[in-house]
Amino acid sequence: MTERIALGENKHLEFIEGDITQQTTDAIVNAANSSLLGGGGVDGAIHRAGGPAILEECRKIRQSQYRQGLPPGKAVATTAGRLPNHYVIHTVGPIWRGGGAGEPGLLASCYQECIRLADELKLATIAFPSISTGAYGYPLEQAAGVALKAISEALRAARHVTTARLVLFGAHDYQVYRKLAGAPEE
Repeated sequence: MTERIALGENKHLEFIEGDITQQTTDAIVNAANSSLLGGGGVDGAIHRAGGPAILEECRKIRQSQYRQGLPPGKAVATTAGRLPNHYVIHTVGPIWRGGGAGEPGLLASCYQECIRLADELKLATIAFPSISTGAYGYPLEQAAGVALKAISEALRAARHVTTARLVLFGAHDYQVYRKLAGAPEE
């Protein structure tokens, strides 16, 4: 089931419990590690589902732009390979260190930079996982609050992107995001 919230001016925020690799948006976001060479969780799932073309483009980005790795809060786009999307936008979320090491700003930047890049590519729809809340340990409710604010602001400023979808893995994550967004009780 997809929950949709209007943000005005034909802009929408959607919530769905599911698998990000199954989304048919113009782009999906990969919660990558700085190496851009695949990993566990969402990163591994996207690389497996998309196939070797994604890794090949990530290697080229590492060689030409980010020799030391993609810094937290930045975003780059690659092909989606075998995925049903036009692009995968890779971003590196912050590792949770208690909240005093700039984590909220870096996390907000992840979402903002992904929407900015999608807008630059003239895409209309983008799907996000819950960035940094897995292995990077960002507390879910705090991360959801940062994500919702950053996405709403970036979406309102975007010229082409009209819909951002949060694809949440599990009923608990889905309910936390919905509640913080002010969605009605199910």
